[in-house]
This record gives sequence, structure tokens and C-alpha cells, in this order.
Amino acid sequence: MIPVGIFTGYFPYALAETISKLKGHGFSTVQLDLAFKDIDFTPGTVTKDKCHKVRDAFRDANLPISCISGYTNIIHPDLAERRRRVEALKEIIRHARDLGTPYVISETGTYNTESDWVHDPKNKTEKGYETCVKVIEELAQEAYDHGAVFLVENYVNNVIGSVRELQRLFADVPHPGLGLLMDPTNYFDDAHIGHIDETLNEIFDALGPKIRIAHAKDCKRAENAAEKHAHIDASEAHTFRGAGAVELPAPGLGSLNYELYLKRLAVLHPNMPLIIEHLDEADVPRAKRFVDGVLRKIGA
Repeated sequence: MIPVGIFTGYFPYALAETISKLKGHGFSTVQLDLAFKDIDFTPGTVTKDKCHKVRDAFRDANLPISCISGYTNIIHPDLAERRRRVEALKEIIRHARDLGTPYVISETGTYNTESDWVHDPKNKTEKGYETCVKVIEELAQEAYDHGAVFLVENYVNNVIGSVRELQRLFADVPHPGLGLLMDPTNYFDDAHIGHIDETLNEIFDALGPKIRIAHAKDCKRAENAAEKHAHIDASEAHTFRGAGAVELPAPGLGSLNYELYLKRLAVLHPNMPLIIEHLDEADVPRAKRFVDGVLRKIGA
């Protein structure tokens, strides 16, 4: 059966209280955000002892950490800022096993200086792609050297966004330290939002074996093209709700064919963690009921 989890970052509390709330909702796994009110995980301060404290607390609660958030713009156009961000991500990668999982996740970034999720013309150029690939190669090797795996999470406005771009990336970087975070909603733009089932099948047909962890949010046509954020106590990666033609709400609040998505996922990866996102704390019970209901319906 597919275990259902959530990002810990939607619970902005101290470590023990966060775990208590997660257990209260009945989750069986988590994607770990290094953000607790009582532990400092700012870049340069991550230590084995801190990681073991977090890992052991989740283990004692029988709530396994399936993967770790490392989201940052890995190709920021300011070279000094890019290096700072990449080094911070590498710090997390080096400590992944200390936190109980090999998997660390980030999107592939954008050359836009105003937002990590807004398109920039350079994103789809050959030079932009080649620069991104060099950074991903570096991250994959860092992961491999430390017993970890760097998971790429594509997003349509970033350098790596489409099925074809991911296929090219995995062909160009056939590295054991590289895998894929599966989030079907990240492939949808104005051209694809009207063809959801076809796009879902294309994703699984082309990329299914590369998937290591799966996400659960939703997608629908946006009423306006502005970048959308929720007003919650969380990082920008968790307040983001879409940009351009497609809005990205919580699971069950959009147009994604969840039965098809989870059927395809369960056939290839019947025990893969499924991590809920893009919601606020008050919506957690509804979102979990929705996801659990689909999984129960399809027998996964």
C-alpha cells in the first residue's frame, strides 16, 4: 500500500509539537523541512547531532522520514548567490543519511531574479540548459559520494519542466546519484491543462522508472496570470500556489484525475510515499481524507 505523508513545514512548531500534530492526523511518513522553532538549521549550522535528534524523534514516533526538502534556485543568475545556494543544498545532501533517508529534493531553478518559479527566456536556451546540467551533475555526485540521491522536481516555468526536458536530462546525466520527484501538476501549462489524462499517461510512460517519491497537490486553470501565494507561516516553497495559466491548490480542489494518477503510480511503485502539499494546516484533515479515499477506492 502507498503510505500517505505531508511536508513537516506546514506545522510551524517546535520538533515535539510538530510530531504530535502529524501523528494526530494519522500520517505514516513525512517529507522533512529543516524548520523547527527550537532547532537552528540555517546554512552552515547543520550538524550530525542535530540531525540525529530529529531523526530519532521521528523514529521514536514511528513516523519515518521519507525525503528531505532542499528547495532553492540552483541556477540563480548572480554567481555568488548561486554558489551560496548550491553549497547550502550540498550541506543538506551530506547529512541526508544522518536524517534517515537518502533522498533530497530541489527544483531546477530559473534565471529570473524576482521569483524561483517565474519563467525567464534564458530558461529554455541551450546555454541555460547546459549550465543547469553542470550544477545537477555536481549535486548528483555530491549525493552519490555521501550515500544519497538528489531528486529533481521539474516545474514548467523552470529550466527543466517538460517530459522531453526530463528525458534529455536523464540521458545526459545517467548518474546513480540522480532521481525524479513525481509531481504531475508541475507539467501543466496553458497548452496541457486541457489534456490532463493524456499528459499523465505520457509522464508515466516516459519517466516511470525514474520516480523515487511522489507528491499530492492539484492543478486547474488560473483566473489570472499573477504569481499566487498563500498567507501562512511557511517558506516561499510552501506558500507558492502557481504562476501563469495554471493554479496549484491542495489535492482534491482542482482538475487532476487522481484515480488515474494513483493507479499508474501504484502499478509501478506500490509502496512509494505520497506527500501532500499546497495547503494550510486547517485544510489538512480534508486533504488527507480525499487522498485516502482515492487510494482506498483503487485498492492501493
